[in-house]
Amino acid sequence: MRAARSSPAAAARVARSSPPEVLPAQARLRRRPEFTAVVRSGRRAGRPTMVLHYLPVRPPASAAGGPDVSGDGPAAASGPRAGFVVGRAVGNSVVRHRVTRRLRAAVREELSRLPATADLVVRARPEAGTADSAVLRRDLAAGLDRLLRERTRS
Repeated sequence: MRAARSSPAAAARVARSSPPEVLPAQARLRRRPEFTAVVRSGRRAGRPTMVLHYLPVRPPASAAGGPDVSGDGPAAASGPRAGFVVGRAVGNSVVRHRVTRRLRAAVREELSRLPATADLVVRARPEAGTADSAVLRRDLAAGLDRLLRERTRS
């Protein structure tokens, strides 16, 4: 059996209907050492659907996993960054990807609250698999309120 070929017009329709990039690439944590630095050195706030790990000032690039390829140094970062950890306990692949998309959208709305040198890791709890976007947004906002309030006190 032969597979049907897609027309260029159909591909263009799909490209136009696809959602825009939810979180810019420069605003994402990608490498394991970056995640590790935030989780080990940052402050933590637990919520029913997630745990937030917050590091107000990111470590130098050499400590976070390799040379600084931008040439600007770690303090000249373009803004706050976020990373997501959604493990198998949250659900199957479909559920995990849905939760990740919802968390990315929620973090994008809240990222402007963080200082330019901050890193944030959002670890989803199993309860996130059944939570809707409004609950995830509420928990994220409450967790950030707590972390940022602690920051101003110290």
